[in-house]
Amino acid sequence: MNLPIHPIMEQSFAVIDREIGGHEFERDEYAIVRRVIHSTADFEFKHLVKFSPNAIASGISALIEGVPIVTDVGMVKQGIAGLLSRTFNNQLISAVSQVEEALPGKTRTETGLLKCYREFPHAIFVIGNAPTALLSLCQEVKNADIKPALIIGAPVGFISVVESKTVLAQTSVHQICVEGRKGGSSVAVAILNALITLACEANSN
Repeated sequence: MNLPIHPIMEQSFAVIDREIGGHEFERDEYAIVRRVIHSTADFEFKHLVKFSPNAIASGISALIEGVPIVTDVGMVKQGIAGLLSRTFNNQLISAVSQVEEALPGKTRTETGLLKCYREFPHAIFVIGNAPTALLSLCQEVKNADIKPALIIGAPVGFISVVESKTVLAQTSVHQICVEGRKGGSSVAVAILNALITLACEANSN
């Protein structure tokens, strides 16, 4: 199934194609980067979005196979829900909503994400806000027998953000990461929604 593109989005993509300049992205990588730039109007993401080998293929396969999708916060979940409901039947879970109280020394989002990882270690994890949750997830994944199908690491901010992304980059798991301080819910949503679009194309071939 190929998804229709809204005329305004199509026009925006055309502007990005004209202005992005030279790059070495493969087709599917560019589809994701272009969607991020579309959601932010920030061409710096051309230099910030990084892909581990086979990350996109793993994410596409997981979507088609119905693997659960775990987001750190509700805003990311809501940004994904619309497109997902029209395409695939993957369970969509917001980690922060899975617990009422945080464990000692941890945030509620971090606590919820760890709970989700123990229940769904093979899931797609989408982090757009919570660097502490990403750090804890990476620690859990490091020596685990079952690893996530994909981790999207795009928290935003100043505290623990760069550190969490550095730790993710050193983790042997399929990942799409946004380097530096930039990221956020809209960026994480754009990456996953671009993957859903690519998965729909792959599923129709």
